[in-house]
Amino acid sequence: MAAGGGRPGDDPLEEPQVLRPEYVVLGEEALVPAANVVRPAPDRFTHELVADAPYSLDRPGRGGEPDGVLPAGTPVVVLSRGEDRSRVVTGSGLAVDVRSASLRELPQKP
Repeated sequence: MAAGGGRPGDDPLEEPQVLRPEYVVLGEEALVPAANVVRPAPDRFTHELVADAPYSLDRPGRGGEPDGVLPAGTPVVVLSRGEDRSRVVTGSGLAVDVRSASLRELPQKP
């Protein structure tokens, strides 16, 4: 209770109560492998995703589970294009493989 019998928070010298969540230390699996990071990240793009594109990071032993999904409309730079899979880089510098069918070439700017 605040000095003088008032409600908590009435005393301007009273320290405010701050609630903080417990911290969690993430494991190695939360790190993006160096092979999947491009610096500096691109600021010009060649393609965009026409559909949500599941991707997997370059980590051995992950099986078929994707590590994430790039949403449709994400602009990317195509590094290499294959018949089934293409290597792309996002604006944040994330380099991953996505289905080639999910890519659409952007019009060239003069």
